[in-house]
Amino acid sequence: MTLPAHRALEPAEQAAAMMTAAGMARMPARVMMALVAAPATGYTAAELADRLGVSPAAVSGAVRYLVTLRFVHRRSVPGDRRDRYEIVQDGFYSSVALNAPVYARLATAIDEIGDAQDDTDADAVARARDLAEFFRFLAERMPALIDEWRARGGA
Repeated sequence: MTLPAHRALEPAEQAAAMMTAAGMARMPARVMMALVAAPATGYTAAELADRLGVSPAAVSGAVRYLVTLRFVHRRSVPGDRRDRYEIVQDGFYSSVALNAPVYARLATAIDEIGDAQDDTDADAVARARDLAEFFRFLAERMPALIDEWRARGGA
């Protein structure tokens, strides 16, 4: 099935390219941005493949990855054999908020890397201390930023 041209397709591709440049794998970024622009009913895997001009296998792998990140969820529709995929409304915010404790544990682990360095390698110790401090900062600030976002009316 060919989907009609959609004016959000080009901006979705541009946003996906930016997410890819920031480190996300290309196909999950494309699928995620296509789902941001999806109708309220979401898309089936076949519709995503058609819309993006890729194979169903490429969509399947990307969707599976995005589901594990909790950015996308699968919804079955009674009477339809095909699942539909939708963006999780607060997926990004929840992911950031849930990772705050991970950042704190990561800071502690990186501190231990610095502690384990030979005294002769001051550069390695400095790198570890700087990175650990950065993750501590994220752990402290992320929950407040999410609260502030929600107070402004965000998801």
